[in-house]
Formats: sequence, C-alpha cells, structure tokens
Amino acid sequence: MNLRDLVYGLYARRVEGRLDHSAVPGHIGVIMDGNRRWAKAAGSTTVHGHRAGAEKISEFLGWCSETDVEVVTLWLLSTDNFDRPQDELGPLLGIIENVVRTLAADGRWRVHHVGTPDILPAQLRGTIKDAEESTAHVDGITVNVAVGYGGRQEIADAVRSMLLDHAEKGTSMEELAEVVDTDMIGRHLYTSDQPDPDLVIRTSGEQRLSGFMLWQTAHSEYYFCEVFWPAFRKVDFLRALRDYAARHRRYGG
Repeated sequence: MNLRDLVYGLYARRVEGRLDHSAVPGHIGVIMDGNRRWAKAAGSTTVHGHRAGAEKISEFLGWCSETDVEVVTLWLLSTDNFDRPQDELGPLLGIIENVVRTLAADGRWRVHHVGTPDILPAQLRGTIKDAEESTAHVDGITVNVAVGYGGRQEIADAVRSMLLDHAEKGTSMEELAEVVDTDMIGRHLYTSDQPDPDLVIRTSGEQRLSGFMLWQTAHSEYYFCEVFWPAFRKVDFLRALRDYAARHRRYGG
C-alpha cells in the first residue's frame, strides 16, 4: 500500500465514522458513466474500460450493504446504447451478461430487471430471467439491473400496460379517462412495487440524467461525481451519502 492509498483509507474511515446511518438513502440509483474515457486516459481499450466498470459493481454493492441501503438501481445499458458500433456493443452485452450471472451467484442480492426485454438478445434475456428466478427468495439488497432501459420508453410501456389491463376488464376509454391518475400509471412501471430513488449518483462529471428513471426521480436528490466509474472509491461513495444526509428534502413544500 502506498502513501496515497493509506491517506485515502484514513480519510474514508473518518467520513464513515461521522456518517448518520439514520439518514442513509433507502434506494440509490447509479448512472455508471465514464468507462470509455477511463480506458482512453489509461491508454487501454474500450472493452477493458467496460470490464473494469463491471468489476466495480460488486465492490459498490458491498459498500451499500455496509450502510443499510435497501435498493440499488444500476444503469448497465440504455436503449440508446444499441446504436453503438457492433465491435463495442457485442463485447459489452457479454460483459453485462456476466455481471448478471455474478450478481445471482453471489447469494446476497435479489436481482430484478428494469428495461424492455424484447430488444435484448435471447441469451441475455434468458440469463436475466434465470437470475430473477434464482434470487427471488433472497432477503438482501434488491439490485435492479437496468438493461435495455430508457426513461421515456418505460413511461410509454407503463401507459401501454395500463391500457391493455383495462381493455381486458372491459373499461371504456371514457371510464378510464375519469379515473386515470399518477398512482395508476406508477403501478405499471418497471419498479411498481419499489420505493422511488432517494439519491441518484452519476460519475464522470456529467450533470444530466440522460433519461434515467424520469418518472421515479421527481423528488430524488442528485450527486454528480467527477471521477470515472471504474475509479470510483469508497470515499467517493461516502461523500455522496454525507452530502445526501446534509440536505433537507422538501418534496415541493
């Protein structure tokens, strides 16, 4: 261990010691950005950057477990990512598939998919389904794997699901128009049975949501971190929690 690592370790323990566990967010959403830029800065390949980002996930979830977080949403692949060149997208899909398998095999996490399954390759879709089924009994952090996810697409899917549900019940459009509200639409979201994110962390210095959980983050707090995702450290995580705990959430009041 070099001097820099020692200093960071001591600082992390200091921040953790002052952390108010009663004010820890119950649900954290993570926009894991910067894999490609991290790789470029290191003189490496894009695929290596994605692999390094994938390796960070288990470590991050371990930190969440230590601080009593209950739900984590990891944005692994957006609907827009399917426009990337095949020589990048192909390996990335394989890396994501391995991430899902690793999460399921760990035994500590309950895996839940958020996204549009129809756009995913059959093998990845099957791996995610197997992970959900094999971890359904786990009493640990619920890990939402956002794969093939887009916020606008989720809202469109929720409205479509709501319309089909009421069509099966014989509800007329006029009757539906009288009763539709935000709660009804919310019950058809990918995260319908979960609390909304309390905190959204985005790495790499970008300060935008890029369509991440547009409906659910209406009252979320945001923390933008300059570091690229593969280089995200425990001290960065603890700073995010400390910053969140210091805020007074008003919910429009």
